[in-house]
Amino acid sequence: MRHIDFTPFHRSTIGFDNLFRMLDSAASLDSEAGGYPPYDIERTGETSYRITMAVAGFRSEDVHVDVKETALSVRGEKKPAENGKSEYLHKGIAQRAFERRFQLADYVEVTGAELKDGLLHINLVRNLPERMKARRIEVKASNDQAPQIEAEAS
Repeated sequence: MRHIDFTPFHRSTIGFDNLFRMLDSAASLDSEAGGYPPYDIERTGETSYRITMAVAGFRSEDVHVDVKETALSVRGEKKPAENGKSEYLHKGIAQRAFERRFQLADYVEVTGAELKDGLLHINLVRNLPERMKARRIEVKASNDQAPQIEAEAS
């Protein structure tokens, strides 16, 4: 695992401490998860996103999606089969317990989750408040003119 030292940036930036902390935690979370389950993050619109995770063999009751502040957590735990009489000659479909965490940006909300065909789709949208959106400020012309002093003819 590569570790990036952000110390030089602390000398020339102000207020980005949280960003550097998030980058450090994201790198450590990815290495801990070991790449299971695989996932995609896609932009589906100007302010909408989708996380798709491959969770073959899991049912909707085996998967839990939780959001707390700006942290999205997806956990899966397969309940043991009721009939333990199966004998596998080869077991290649991973169904081990997992937990994936995602750090959400400010104003990103989870709008829904759906499990279909072994893929878990989590839909997100970024809702910026009106005060945060770009807006144009009208520039008005001023009618105030400096008083002019006229010289009297002598």
